[in-house]
Amino acid sequence: MSGFKKFLFRGNLVDLAVAFVVGAAFAGLVKDFATSFITPLIALLGGEPDYTRLVVTVNGTKFPYGIFVTSAVAFFITAVIVYFLVVLPTAKLIERMDRGKEATERECPQCLSDIPVRARRCRYCTAEVLPANEVPSST
Repeated sequence: MSGFKKFLFRGNLVDLAVAFVVGAAFAGLVKDFATSFITPLIALLGGEPDYTRLVVTVNGTKFPYGIFVTSAVAFFITAVIVYFLVVLPTAKLIERMDRGKEATERECPQCLSDIPVRARRCRYCTAEVLPANEVPSST
């Protein structure tokens, strides 16, 4: 039982659970935003305020494609919002934070694998390499 308890309270699992709950709440927020603001804007252009009622009937069988259209629009809007409000700013922030950091790895000139900067031999192809601070400049 103690092993199961350790598994449940392991950091990664708790982080994943928190991310899932926050993600679900965010998805609901974005869906409500799309329903409240984006769908009416689209209705101004297309004239149909509720796409969930759109149906195609083939041999008496109804295919409610409007539900799919509504979900696809909500997914696209969610993806755009997540990209521009979360992914892009986070990438810029990480890029700014990493500007001043000194490199800890470099490419092996033989096999192009990443090796430590101070390495004298590649751990992958075993080629002898000069440490980065001893490499002659090519100028």
